[in-house]
Amino acid sequence: MFAWKRVRFALIASMVFALPLSINSIAAIGIITGRVSIVAFAALTVFGLFEQWPKRLPRWLERWILQLFGVVLVVVPAAFVASLLLKVDGTGAFFEDERRLTGFVMLTFVGILFAPWLALGAMIRQREIVVRDQAESFALARSELERQALDARLRLLQAQIEPHFLFNTLANVQALVDVRSPQASDLLRSLVAYLRAAIPRLQAPEPTIDRELQLVRAYLELMRMRIPDRLRYAVDADDAALRLRCPPATVLTLVENAVRHGIDPSEDGGEVSVDIRAVDGRCRVVVRDTGVGLCGGTEGTGTGLLALRQRLQLYFDGDARLDVRAAEPDGVHAEIEFPAQQAPT
Repeated sequence: MFAWKRVRFALIASMVFALPLSINSIAAIGIITGRVSIVAFAALTVFGLFEQWPKRLPRWLERWILQLFGVVLVVVPAAFVASLLLKVDGTGAFFEDERRLTGFVMLTFVGILFAPWLALGAMIRQREIVVRDQAESFALARSELERQALDARLRLLQAQIEPHFLFNTLANVQALVDVRSPQASDLLRSLVAYLRAAIPRLQAPEPTIDRELQLVRAYLELMRMRIPDRLRYAVDADDAALRLRCPPATVLTLVENAVRHGIDPSEDGGEVSVDIRAVDGRCRVVVRDTGVGLCGGTEGTGTGLLALRQRLQLYFDGDARLDVRAAEPDGVHAEIEFPAQQAPT
């Protein structure tokens, strides 16, 4: 009811209206200002009172009408009290002095004339603030819903990747079991160890390049056990890139793509190299293989790469790039570039 902004407004209005009322008045400007202030604060009190009370109003009565009528009706008794309390020394009651009676009438007239308009302006201003606050609240709520929708889409796309990798690896284990390979047991043991370490990291809320490379190395080691004579790999990343944010399974998707579509179909096998650098506020991830190349069945439009493109665009608000092209003299060159954002500690 008596917020500082309202009190300040009442004081300023009192000083403004006291100036013209002091003309031809026998009272000093301080006394006139005091009288106007009493009327102003009486109106402010009624305005704030009817703003909160009664809690419920009849349907035919709007609260703003009640406030305006209350402000108008309180002017007369407030002006009466102000004229009685604040008087010039040596004078009697204001209604016994013609000049003081004129001052009372002028004070009452100005109060009745301007108080409702000031109250109406205050209500309009208050409505604007309420509407603005509601708009900001709705904007925050919408932003939160959009963020939740984004998280849900990321989770959905991520879920499409995890079973994809798992089923492919299990198919490799089954193939070794079918041919009664002695490596089947070791491969299965490595797969269990990999999944035990990989699944929690894939679900991590703030995955980093460092965690991603742990998965990549584990995956490549798993694949090297399956085809030891046809797969070689190298993983290198600068220290500045290790703590950068990275969507789950980003590098892993490119590496798996290289092994599955590049190295596996090649009779001679090949090498998969991973190079990650952070330069000028950007992170650059390059995965290159020396396999059969794009003619081996991938053109950068597979399910895994399409899902990866979507995840990158969602994760970095469109500020990411994925490029897959043929490498010279053979193989595939896959490159990702996105903003270098530090993960929270």
